[in-house]
Amino acid sequence: MRTDSSPGTLPAREHLPAATAGTPVLDVVIPVYNEEKDLQPCVQRLHDHLTRTFPYTFRITIADNASTDTTPEVARRLEARIPEVRNFRLEQKGRGRALRTVWSASDAPILAYMDVDLSTDLNALLPLVAPLISGHSDLAIGSRLSRSSRVVRGPKREFISRAYNLILRGSLQARFSDAQCGFKAIRRDVAQVLLPLVEDTGWFFDTEMLVLAERAGLRIHEVPVDWVDDPNSTVHIVKTATEDLKGVWRVGKALGTGSLSLDRLTRPFGDDPRDREIQDVPKGLARQLVGFCVVGGLSTLFYLLLYSGFRQFSGSQFANALALLVSAVANTAANRRLTFGVRGRGGAVKHQAQGLVVFGIGLALTSGSLVALNAATTDPAHSTELAVLIAANLAATILRFLLFRAWVFSDRREAGDSESTVVASHLPAQPAPTGASYGPFGSQLVGHPGHPAQTAHPGHPAQTAHPAQTAHAVHTAAPAYASSYRNTTATHETTQFRAGEAADGTWRDATMRLQPVRPHDTDPGDPR
Repeated sequence: MRTDSSPGTLPAREHLPAATAGTPVLDVVIPVYNEEKDLQPCVQRLHDHLTRTFPYTFRITIADNASTDTTPEVARRLEARIPEVRNFRLEQKGRGRALRTVWSASDAPILAYMDVDLSTDLNALLPLVAPLISGHSDLAIGSRLSRSSRVVRGPKREFISRAYNLILRGSLQARFSDAQCGFKAIRRDVAQVLLPLVEDTGWFFDTEMLVLAERAGLRIHEVPVDWVDDPNSTVHIVKTATEDLKGVWRVGKALGTGSLSLDRLTRPFGDDPRDREIQDVPKGLARQLVGFCVVGGLSTLFYLLLYSGFRQFSGSQFANALALLVSAVANTAANRRLTFGVRGRGGAVKHQAQGLVVFGIGLALTSGSLVALNAATTDPAHSTELAVLIAANLAATILRFLLFRAWVFSDRREAGDSESTVVASHLPAQPAPTGASYGPFGSQLVGHPGHPAQTAHPGHPAQTAHPAQTAHAVHTAAPAYASSYRNTTATHETTQFRAGEAADGTWRDATMRLQPVRPHDTDPGDPR
């Protein structure tokens, strides 16, 4: 499982522009191996369909992975005859390797692929890519197992497909319905970050990509398809199934041990600009509440078991303090990792120390409840003690969550929620007023001419922006404050404002520059 670095957290989704000059919106990849008979009719049929029905510019890329027949010659003839067709030759086999290589090198914002046999009805192609174009979803897949799908295939393939998806649901907790349908699409910005994490180079490539995307919280759109089995398929079912099961074990082990970090694939909260205008909205509160409740319930059971055990040889106060101390350490560690998503050893000692302070407050509540109980009755029953402690622990739990969120783990949220700056410098047409130190919206005027601009979404680290983005920031900001400071004497001036906020008061999506992914033509872990 690859764990190499990637560009970082994904930006918010955006609707693609209506027209992109010089760049196709959709790049459909057809991976082939020894398909000299089916390649030409497939490409011609796909090209005719896209020309007739697809409202955006497109490209068809033939990914020939080490064919030994006349497939390369057929691909070259199609490329020479049809302007929208490109030919890409790889010298190693593997459908996953072909898709990763071509997708990584493509400049189209929407990347798709389909099998050369065109078993899937092409009328599903536009519904497949439409959610990606609109910015609604990150990936899209065709599903043959949807209730509204119409599928024609033999009982053996039907059994294998459904059994495989049951295995995925049971072992990897997959929620998508069909991992093997050769009809999928992905946004390019997602592919740039996701593909380096996918290790498989063969038929398991699709499944691994979908599992990682789903675990990272990316949105997967499913399209019911009409699908007719190709009786002349060259796929070796037994070999493919064996490799898939090995891949399931490998991915499950990596996810179970936590060796694969998926934080880099997360989307920011609130793709709608209106969400970013709302101040002081806690991010991820619902998810944190669920995680905290689960951890709290398990911690309470753990505490009660410890208290019952310690009570056998000690008094109630000592048993309560010792049980609460042990359970508090475990509770802080569990909430740190599961509820608030803090990974690594950095700050662990600090968090435990703060957690002990929270433990002290909980101890005061529970001990005070026992004192009150002993004052009310000289010899309370054990069940009464447990009932009082449960009530006190409920109150302590609510207070613990608030303190965890606002104090113990607030450093993680503050680091993400801190407002990043956009620094732009330009030579003003006229001088600025003397003593003017703050720009529009209370933004402080600071200047470092020549430094690159930075953009960031709220809640995510700032990234170095593309020079074009810097120029756009200068162009956008200039009219807003140049007219306000015409009588200045400064030589240079710059403005600083919150990410996503232009100087004219409007909100714009601050996007992050994604570095290109290098194709992985070879894989040391690939036995083939």
